[in-house]
Amino acid sequence: MSVDDLVLVQGMKDSRTALARWQDARFRVLGPWLGVSALIALGLLLAILGIATLSEPDATRFTIPGLNVPATGADYLHVLYRNSLVLALHAMACVAGFIAGSSLPLSAANRNGIDRWVHERAGPLAIGFVVCATAFSLVTQAFAIGAGASTIAAQLGISPGALLLGLLPHALPELIALFLPLGAWLVASRRGRWDELLAATVVTVAVAVPVLLASAAVELWISPELLRALAS
Repeated sequence: MSVDDLVLVQGMKDSRTALARWQDARFRVLGPWLGVSALIALGLLLAILGIATLSEPDATRFTIPGLNVPATGADYLHVLYRNSLVLALHAMACVAGFIAGSSLPLSAANRNGIDRWVHERAGPLAIGFVVCATAFSLVTQAFAIGAGASTIAAQLGISPGALLLGLLPHALPELIALFLPLGAWLVASRRGRWDELLAATVVTVAVAVPVLLASAAVELWISPELLRALAS
């Protein structure tokens, strides 16, 4: 068996073992992931609130489906598409953590010379890249959404805090679902359980998808009514 085949077989074995072990402890496993993803979501919302409060509203008026234009099925698909890209990015970070923290060290142990040296150093570099890319994504999201929230709040004649309050019923579960793979990544990295991250990717995406389907519907057909009530 080649080194690559050995790594693939071991990775699949680790993932099956993790999934089987989690069957009888689902809430104990999901709890820490949800807690970390909720903290990330709340941190992002606070950053958005701060940026929206400090930003100068733009004169351009936003078109808000469900509020000043009717919400359609196309709008629903657009929200799902937007969120699926973010979820895919975070899921790939989880997969990258599995490769960097589990597969590459196992591969390096079965190699020699310069090949082994490259594999030993690739893991930490890959993990560092994931951390930097994720941090960049969160910062850009905070600034982009915060600037937009400032303009929408001014357009509705309410404060940024009131705007976020009206969006919270869909925004909070949506963000927690989107950050669930990151929560699993952080918990695994702290415990040194990189071998579980491929299984965690499958579980977190499976949990996140129905939440995103529901939150997209709330965003288009319920949250606008809350904003209309706050603006009245």
